[in-house]
Amino acid sequence: MTIDLLSLTPEAARSALADWLSARGEPAYRIRQILPRLWQRPVGRWSDATDLPAPLRTALDAALPLQRLTLRTHQVSNDGTVKFLWALADGEAIESVFIPEGKRRTLCISSQAGCALGCVFCATGRMGFRRNLSAGEIAGQVREMVLRDPAQQPTNVVFMGMGEPLLNWDAVDTTLTILNQPAGFGIGARHITVSTVGILPNLAKFVKRGEQFRLAVSLHAPSPPLRRELMPIEKKYTLPELTAALKQFRRRVTLEYVLIGGKNDSPEIADQLAKIAQPLDALVNLLPLHPGGAPDLTPSTRVQMLAFERRLKQRGVEAVLRRSRGLDISAACGQLRVEVDAPLSAPPPPRREVGAEEHAHIE
Repeated sequence: MTIDLLSLTPEAARSALADWLSARGEPAYRIRQILPRLWQRPVGRWSDATDLPAPLRTALDAALPLQRLTLRTHQVSNDGTVKFLWALADGEAIESVFIPEGKRRTLCISSQAGCALGCVFCATGRMGFRRNLSAGEIAGQVREMVLRDPAQQPTNVVFMGMGEPLLNWDAVDTTLTILNQPAGFGIGARHITVSTVGILPNLAKFVKRGEQFRLAVSLHAPSPPLRRELMPIEKKYTLPELTAALKQFRRRVTLEYVLIGGKNDSPEIADQLAKIAQPLDALVNLLPLHPGGAPDLTPSTRVQMLAFERRLKQRGVEAVLRRSRGLDISAACGQLRVEVDAPLSAPPPPRREVGAEEHAHIE
């Protein structure tokens, strides 16, 4: 079986390469030439690593080929946001969103093809769950950006694309190591954010990691009945259980909250949200509803959003109303995939027993 080096941690990839080189009788120093070509100075194919002897490059391409994502289409917004749709080897497709802002370059990445949670405001949830991504496919979204233009290597990575990261924990766990370690992409842990709806068993595993990765929780409602209406995951992992788990997290939590007109944007609901956020000392990210993600829902008005933000601040909560990015393109999570596939056969109905939502309103 062919080893996918890009789905291994740098340490495991080093070990696999060492064994392969040893079996070929290659000198040990070759590993110092080969390993950086995975993530630090990536190449699309081993044949492009011209610092290696041609016979070795040919052997690497045959025995340890580098898996690639194929760019299916992309859209560029007037505000600089770029939405990518990547084709996977089996024909599935995933999205990434690149958001430049000054010296900060944020890449929003997917962890699953489709998603199973069926959150009402998310286009990805409407397509249903397809499959988990490998660590190589998740980290490959960052790798493809570097291959396109090394100067555009992301400074920040957020797991807020298609899929629920904590329902694909093993691959996400490996990806976090690839992104963070110096032998990988070397992105600081505080610049890597995992967003989850609150898959409690794997949230506990994430919390146990020693690095200072950031945690964002997709809340979107401050009461179990309203959250159940918007996010079916509430039936499995309840809001009281989630808030209790968050109290065990030793670092600051961000609560993600999409404002939906007439659903979750009243002053009374803001007061309920404050009662959750204040004891956690949480930052509340208020996100305008991207109309492309849920055409049957109404975005809150600007006046209503500002009033909601003000109400939270009056109750001692740090809240930030974010700008919507990519309004002139298909930037809502899953929107581009749904639009591109629209002429094709309909996807299978969503599996709602477990899964994820997310959006591309990242700052």
